[in-house]
Amino acid sequence: MLFLWLKAFHLIAVICWFAALFYLPRLFVYHAMSDDAISRERFKIMERKLYRGIMTPAAIATVILGLWMLHLNPALLSMGWIKVKLALVLLLIAYHWACGHFLRQFAADTNTRSHVFFRVFNELPVIALIAIILLAVLKPF
Repeated sequence: MLFLWLKAFHLIAVICWFAALFYLPRLFVYHAMSDDAISRERFKIMERKLYRGIMTPAAIATVILGLWMLHLNPALLSMGWIKVKLALVLLLIAYHWACGHFLRQFAADTNTRSHVFFRVFNELPVIALIAIILLAVLKPF
């Protein structure tokens, strides 16, 4: 029963993390397009609160709960699909850190990337989400 509770809370954390992974780069798009100081300052506050208050805690919860489930069921690690899923999670963690890097650049007013860059950057977690869901549901190998 513990495993099912962990799985439920893991899914809640994943959903919260992905919501932030989708929204923060969208804020970067608008921030990169903003021309006035008031808008830029507002985006800085929104980005910081999203990253620190939702995105990072959700990522930490996702990882801790996932590792706890693996600890309870180490046989999962013998399956190929979970190894690919874990590799994708590592890429998402790198994406998360990249978001933190861009957040710090915007906060320091040193961003040099265009809104077009952030529009493309914003689509990357969609690919990971599709792959992770398909792996977790279909368990193809």
